[in-house]
Amino acid sequence: MVAADNLQKMPETATFNLAAYLKERQKLCDTALDKSMPVIYPETIYESMRYSLLAGGKRVRPILCLATCEMMGGTIEMAMPTACAVEMIHTMSLIHDDLPAMDNDDYRRGRLTNHKVYGDDIAILAGDGLLAFAFELVATQTPENVPRDKVLQVIARLGRALGAAGLVGGQVVDLESEGKSDISLETLNFIHNHKTAALLEACVVCGGILAGAAADDIQRLTRYSQNIGLAFQIIDDILDVTATQEQLGKTAGKDLVAKKVTYPSLWGIEESRAKAQQLIESACAELEPYGSLAQPLKAIAHFIVNRNN
Repeated sequence: MVAADNLQKMPETATFNLAAYLKERQKLCDTALDKSMPVIYPETIYESMRYSLLAGGKRVRPILCLATCEMMGGTIEMAMPTACAVEMIHTMSLIHDDLPAMDNDDYRRGRLTNHKVYGDDIAILAGDGLLAFAFELVATQTPENVPRDKVLQVIARLGRALGAAGLVGGQVVDLESEGKSDISLETLNFIHNHKTAALLEACVVCGGILAGAAADDIQRLTRYSQNIGLAFQIIDDILDVTATQEQLGKTAGKDLVAKKVTYPSLWGIEESRAKAQQLIESACAELEPYGSLAQPLKAIAHFIVNRNN
């Protein structure tokens, strides 16, 4: 859950209780995720998948999906299977990212990483299982009142966000860039627009698609989500330098050890914060046509730059 002391008051959304909103939506998401994946034979793989999937976390991605669908006139029920799917995809990426062959991390969300508990082999399979189940969930559990062509669009969006044109491509360039001091801002932006922002974009845009959003709305949602996605990564880079392991729930200072070029290493911490804030302001400007309906998405955008984990 997101603790109230992790939030700072945002003037634009002063009348909107973000802490209560996130707490309620997190509970809905956690319940749906728990119900979606009971432990059956072979128990080990289901236990491994659930170990990481139900380990807590902010649930920003599924909440973005739900909030966008509601803003565009849809319902939580219409978006929940996709919301669960994006959290499964995100969890898969964390399990694989923590492996010795990738970032080699021992802690995630305040406890041992999946491979430290179940071994590399089961951890890899758990990630694979989560990914496959994510697409199955969207295809089979999205309510009948969502047109099937919209479901296909969602599946295509998620596939693109995850594959070589998205998360996987960003991770490849990230791995190839380790230890190099001459990485350009263009390359750094490519890494994080694909590795981080692509899935956040899919969360938001898929919520809009499920609600039947028009093409111009999808364009606005795309710009909003691309901006918050890059801001999210800038803040992550800052927190890797400034936060403790206890605050982050994972090993701090990993970027420095891996000799990765980051936004703070290029710009410094204060300029990085300013850039992130500019991105959030641009993101929120895209939501002006939706009036008070956009309060949750605006508040989440400001939360992204004001969080401490």
